[in-house]
Amino acid sequence: MKMDNGTKNRTVASTAMNATSSRAHTIVAVTFVQKTQEEGQQAMTKTSVINLVDLAGSERAASTGAAGDRLKEGAAINQSLSTLGNVIAALADIAADGKPPGKSKIIVPFRDSSLTKTP
Repeated sequence: MKMDNGTKNRTVASTAMNATSSRAHTIVAVTFVQKTQEEGQQAMTKTSVINLVDLAGSERAASTGAAGDRLKEGAAINQSLSTLGNVIAALADIAADGKPPGKSKIIVPFRDSSLTKTP
């Protein structure tokens, strides 16, 4: 099962703040499909996707006592969370400027982190 594979690949490490600190972001997409058919009518299918996101925690390096690989992981986590904040801020600015989609000159930094890259 995919959830079992994800759990096996999940990175967890101990820091001074948390004995089992998650060192990775996790995104799980759940797809719901509803199929209906009324008598004498065409079948209808509705599909929805819900993305469940567990972001690795942002921690101050001095508070965690992290060093070496843990320190590098923490810096990467903080960078990706910062990029996510920048993406959200840019999208909010685009929504607020009132221009049609694709006409705004605001650049959304999706590619600045693997967390925010679009498939």
